[in-house]
Amino acid sequence: MQFEGIWTPIVTPLNADFSINEAALAEVVEYLIAGGVNGIISAGTTGEYYAQTVEERAHLAKLTKEMIGGRVPLVVGTGALRTEDSIEFAKMAKGVGADAILVATPPYSVPTGREIALHALAIDRAVDMPVMLYNYPGRMGVNMDADTLDRLGRSPNFCGIKESSGDINRLHLVAREYPHLGLLCGMDDQALEFFAWGAKGWVCAGSNFAPEAHVALYKACVVEGDFTKGRRIMSAMMPLMSVLEQGGKFIQCIKHGLTMRGIPAGPPRKPLQPLNKDDKRALEEVIRTLDTAIAAITGEAK
Repeated sequence: MQFEGIWTPIVTPLNADFSINEAALAEVVEYLIAGGVNGIISAGTTGEYYAQTVEERAHLAKLTKEMIGGRVPLVVGTGALRTEDSIEFAKMAKGVGADAILVATPPYSVPTGREIALHALAIDRAVDMPVMLYNYPGRMGVNMDADTLDRLGRSPNFCGIKESSGDINRLHLVAREYPHLGLLCGMDDQALEFFAWGAKGWVCAGSNFAPEAHVALYKACVVEGDFTKGRRIMSAMMPLMSVLEQGGKFIQCIKHGLTMRGIPAGPPRKPLQPLNKDDKRALEEVIRTLDTAIAAITGEAK
């Protein structure tokens, strides 16, 4: 499987009582597909999988698969503290008809490169389906190092990696030494650099509410090879990326961005709290400016 284009880690819309807003989820799915994304990821960080029960994660994966209706691929996250639990989530993903699974490093335990590889290989043996690796040391505590990636070369199912370390040297390493792994940008403010180094995909939470802008950058750089246009788009997007990463309010910003589009994404689950009024105003201004800039660059009427 080739992970190319824009892959959206979909949010989990919630009602005021923190129950899942299924009607809003359906709206998000339709909005993303209409916006041109190439795939959807359920149970990613942006979907708040860590704050959900096992039953909720399974229900959301099944529901999202049904809502997509085969129009784009679905990747389902397997994140968990224990390898045994990740295997069960992978089996669930296969059971609902997911096209691939997302495999990250187990958090908190700080495993070695060999232990990360054994974790991922155990999941692979259990389900035998395409895998998108997820390297995110900022949350997991460790990198999928060369030892990890070398060992994972034993299975052809490991066909993509979302690289979210923020370390440009990691980008160079994966691009040069592991060309069999489809490289996906997982650090939004480095998207231009990823595309310049041959990445064909981008897993971007901001595409939940701004799919057109993210698709435009991907098309300019990867499809058209026009990095001059790509730099203009990236420059227009940088203020948004700065706001999204500011103050640890990432998920709240994504949800409010969708609310601005008329889709009630609701609050984050606790312990996170919604944006305050000042944060909302700042985000709204940045999004309005982005919309205008992208429309001007792409030549689309607004």
